[in-house]
Amino acid sequence: MRLLIIHQNFPGQFGHLAKAWLQRPGWDVRALARDTAPGLPGFDKLHRYKLARAVHPTQHPYLRQMEAATLHGQATARAMLQLRQSGFTPDAIVAHPGWGETLYAKDVYPNARLVHLCEWYYSAEGADLGFDPEFPLTFDDRARIRTWNALHTLNLTNCDAAISPTHWQRSRHPEIFQPKISVVHEGIDTAVLTPDPNAVVATPSGLVLRAGDPVVTYVARNLEPYRGFHIFMRALERIQKAHPRCHALIVGGDDVSYGSRPKGGAKTWREHMLGQVTLDPARTHFMGRVPREQYLRVLQVSAAHVYLSYPFVLSWSLLEAMGCGVPIVASTTAPVREVMRDGENGRLVEFFDDKAVAGAVLEMLGSRRVQVPMRKRARADARRYSLAAGLAGYDRAIGAADGAPTPTPQAPTLRRLQQPRQTEPPLPELTARDRELLQLLSAGHSTEQIATLRFRSPATVRNQLSALYLKLGVARRTEALAKLRALQGTGTDFVTLGGDA
Repeated sequence: MRLLIIHQNFPGQFGHLAKAWLQRPGWDVRALARDTAPGLPGFDKLHRYKLARAVHPTQHPYLRQMEAATLHGQATARAMLQLRQSGFTPDAIVAHPGWGETLYAKDVYPNARLVHLCEWYYSAEGADLGFDPEFPLTFDDRARIRTWNALHTLNLTNCDAAISPTHWQRSRHPEIFQPKISVVHEGIDTAVLTPDPNAVVATPSGLVLRAGDPVVTYVARNLEPYRGFHIFMRALERIQKAHPRCHALIVGGDDVSYGSRPKGGAKTWREHMLGQVTLDPARTHFMGRVPREQYLRVLQVSAAHVYLSYPFVLSWSLLEAMGCGVPIVASTTAPVREVMRDGENGRLVEFFDDKAVAGAVLEMLGSRRVQVPMRKRARADARRYSLAAGLAGYDRAIGAADGAPTPTPQAPTLRRLQQPRQTEPPLPELTARDRELLQLLSAGHSTEQIATLRFRSPATVRNQLSALYLKLGVARRTEALAKLRALQGTGTDFVTLGGDA
């Protein structure tokens, strides 16, 4: 298998996948990244590209992202042409196309199977934009967002197959493209993500906090409203007033990953919020961005971890906190509800209700008896997002199930990866909806949970399940799952078979 990985900030989400593919005998794995990418230790076949110029300062604001994408696409195409001239022609290309790198990939390698990681498709309603009344959208914002989606629509049109990490993220893409998108999370290292009763963390002031101390934690790439930093700070003020011994460990940078910087005199959201709330500086520890080992220790000492998010991309940090068995208080927003259930593996509260956030955190701090069963359930649920599961899903997408390459299908989505044994009865033709329902059933979701994840009514889902059972020749959920397990035991990837109607 000759594989090309493209990510402007390589390795990005593809780190463990690249390592696994690199170790396979006979595989020739290359990567393309921007000249500013960090790279991956031990990965010596990384080719870099550099943009020819910056976006023109007089470019129309709606078109700036598209011009930037064109510049990225051109630079990557030049690098691919050099690879082709050197004799490298990939069987498959796995890429994050969000910056435009693969706009011209099919012009260089028309026969390569192009697989896109499709994280997000913007809309002015029903998701992140306009969600927070503190930051209303203007008509100009709406028009710009619609124009931005031109890139994402081109990406969906150009690729042979696409992947979204969660059902929620898949649902945000236009319905016409959803049959092309499989739900595969990249995976988290569930072998490393474990509780540690001996974990300790040293704060910037020198204070040492240990597992078992009343420690409240908050983690984000950057401290900003998209991840509920403003709500957390208001809740923390309440928490500190009610609990005089608790400490807060806050991990994250002062840049902006999503949205914009605060208006007014403050340069960062941390400065902005410290001007609005009154906190005890001796018990409030801003850690900044920390090495991964220290980040994991922060989770392991946590007695109550707060995860808040707009209806947006689900953070790895939530799944990693679940894997560490951390008591979690999270917002009841769409991406979170896909992995968390109130009272079962954590506590869910309304995003904007800082009083409810504080109350749930204080409940966690006050009762270990409340914590224990939820922590165990969270760890068990996190195992569904293992590195092995992520690798298997990506292998299916690139046409290399079981680590061996298979011919690239001509259809835009995966068809049959392995033929069933001759002794097996003919398999029913499954639609994309059927496959999604089977995935959700096998993950243990109830009918009501499936309805929430698929944004349908429970009655509609019940009707769809009944039609699926009839197609499979079974009468109920348990029989459908038993048939699924039996067919998987024959070496047939049952969930990915069938048509896309």
